[in-house]
Amino acid sequence: MSDWIYVIIGIALGVTGVWCLRRWMGFAAQKPEDYEDAAPAFDVRQHLDGPILCEGVIYGPFGRVSSRFVADFEASWSGNSGSMKERFTYDDGSIQDREWHLTVGDDGSIRATADDVVGEGSGCQTGPTVLLKYKIRLPEASGGHILDTVDWMYLTPNGTIMNRSQFRKFGVKVAELVATMRPKGAQ
Repeated sequence: MSDWIYVIIGIALGVTGVWCLRRWMGFAAQKPEDYEDAAPAFDVRQHLDGPILCEGVIYGPFGRVSSRFVADFEASWSGNSGSMKERFTYDDGSIQDREWHLTVGDDGSIRATADDVVGEGSGCQTGPTVLLKYKIRLPEASGGHILDTVDWMYLTPNGTIMNRSQFRKFGVKVAELVATMRPKGAQ
């Protein structure tokens, strides 16, 4: 056999290994069922209600912090329908506003829309977690790209919500967000 066969076999094994890791291990491999028996129960209508303080960082594709932010959220609910207004202030002084419109089904399913979300996001609340998947359109100043987003929120025992989101383009992770959310005024 010539040397190029070994190169092709090596590349195929590497790609297969990366695919297996992504499929069965790590962030992307989580499923709502993994958390169904855990506590405390996360109900977005209760835990994402009223004024909320959010603080976080955004990591670029190579794992380095590319941006930091503080955000003020104001969420309100009428039965299973709610809205959450978000105002992000980034470390470079820029400000971004978003308003989510959320609907929670009796089975815990979640539907979500926002102006920069393409179509409708979907997810569910299970045990102490909320999963939301959607396509987000970046601002034109950031290229206007549409990214596949996976949002996991984890309710901690003291009521703080830990949020971890990954953003992908063509299946490749291009950014990650880690943030905390808690009622404004809570210590």
